[in-house]
Amino acid sequence: MGRVEDTVTSLAEPIAASLGLEVVEVQYRKEAGSWCLRVILDRDGGIGVEDCRAFSEALGEALDQADPVPHAYVLEVSSPGVERPLKKERDYVRFAGRRVAVTTFAPFEGRKRFTGELLGLHDGAVRLRLEDGGEIAIPLPAVARAKLAPEL
Repeated sequence: MGRVEDTVTSLAEPIAASLGLEVVEVQYRKEAGSWCLRVILDRDGGIGVEDCRAFSEALGEALDQADPVPHAYVLEVSSPGVERPLKKERDYVRFAGRRVAVTTFAPFEGRKRFTGELLGLHDGAVRLRLEDGGEIAIPLPAVARAKLAPEL
């Protein structure tokens, strides 16, 4: 994570916690010629527009005080949607039993993309029951991206 993302995360997490929310991810990137600071939030049962509004107002004040972003930017606050990214170790425990898509940095056992039922995180490895019925344990450091995958 970049310096801006780290700083914003440290500002955002206590605000989110005070509202009963969780920061899933902070992204800071240039999109369509403008800088976008995106904060993705969640909680059990999902979040609504009012949650995003309350968080956005509180974070906006904190960002104005700390001024961690070197450029003009647009602040975007949203829910993770149906393809929620799995970022933290606890996500792999929380979403056990759900269908996920995992991409590795380099080929692992001959491929880079895996889809199946998340069995959890065991001994530092993401365990999946693959759609072909087999099981695999992918070391967490090998995972480039993991997200919930919609049920077909």
